[in-house]
Amino acid sequence: MAPGNAPFSQAEYARRIAKTRAAMQQAGIELLFVTDPSNQAWLTGYDGWSFYVHQGVLLGLEGDPIWWGRYMDSIGAGRTCWMGADQIHGYGDHYVQSTTCHPMQDLATHIRALGFEAGRIGVEMENYYYSAKAHAVLAQELPQAQLMDATALVNWQRLVKSQDEIGFIRKAARISEKVMATAIDRAAPGVRKNDLVADIFHAGITGVDDIWGDYPAIVPLTPSGLDATAAHLTWDGTPMREGEATFFELSGCYRRYHAPLCRTVYLGTPPPEVLAAEEAQLEGIEAGLEAARAGNRTCDIANAFIGVLQKHGIHREGRCGYPIGLSYPPDWGERSASIRSEDQTVLEPGMVFHFMPALWMDTWGLETTETILITDSGAAETLCNVERKLFVKA
Repeated sequence: MAPGNAPFSQAEYARRIAKTRAAMQQAGIELLFVTDPSNQAWLTGYDGWSFYVHQGVLLGLEGDPIWWGRYMDSIGAGRTCWMGADQIHGYGDHYVQSTTCHPMQDLATHIRALGFEAGRIGVEMENYYYSAKAHAVLAQELPQAQLMDATALVNWQRLVKSQDEIGFIRKAARISEKVMATAIDRAAPGVRKNDLVADIFHAGITGVDDIWGDYPAIVPLTPSGLDATAAHLTWDGTPMREGEATFFELSGCYRRYHAPLCRTVYLGTPPPEVLAAEEAQLEGIEAGLEAARAGNRTCDIANAFIGVLQKHGIHREGRCGYPIGLSYPPDWGERSASIRSEDQTVLEPGMVFHFMPALWMDTWGLETTETILITDSGAAETLCNVERKLFVKA
């Protein structure tokens, strides 16, 4: 079983599968059906823009995983997965967006052939890629099976990164530095936002030296002025204006691994309240990084940051970050732990987070964030090397 075109060694995939199987046994799952494309890639290496149709990975407690999907995409699975052709199954195009049949009917035939027609089968119920109709058809086709909620079971196994994965994230961070430098350099009054975003995309895809750029799981978020009071707006064709702050939430991507980074540019002279918020935010970030140590908890990071803001009279609620790594649209987060006051996840060396202590105020927004690595000892390491400040272009 050679890894072929898969990005990691066979030993790395064996490690991941062993971790997943241990979690399956603990949950009482005999067969796992994984639809999240990030989890599919993590287990098998599959990499293709085909997650708009039904596809997934079947993993039992023994043997190699099986990639299952549309026949035309099974060719891509053969090019990117580490398994052999016998472990790749494609269904006919007559199932695609049909009103008379459903791909889950084909999947059920494979599950029956594997002997799990009455088994305990885990499915990712809270997932972008597993529809209510898919679940209903699968349950109808396998009436004797027990379909169990295995949402985020694989995601939690991904939380501590291997050294190979950290190496990929470090490469993504080099691209993140380039795209952020491009955004800051190009930002100026009169520059159309879509033209600036085009330059950001070009910088990200060309990459750095021999580190080629992949497409990020989230498009550039680049709102200005009042738009920057909202967290997730993209761009339009209007020109940038003096007297406005624009935050850039961007990420380089290398072989599906991300290193998100945010910085804010103010065109003109920032008002005193923006500068005061910047001072509080930067102090809070330093406190959060100091708390981001192995043995502490994710809530300790959030509480350290929020505590500083409270001292400065700034109210902040909600998440302050999430784990990142390998991901596909629509999100570069891993959807497991959260950096927030109620999350008790214990930090371990090898965890990587987007520490996202952004501020969205009544008339402006200020985003300054870091991709951080939990180390064996000491405070977290920031993986991107971009000066941490409000960039003022008068």
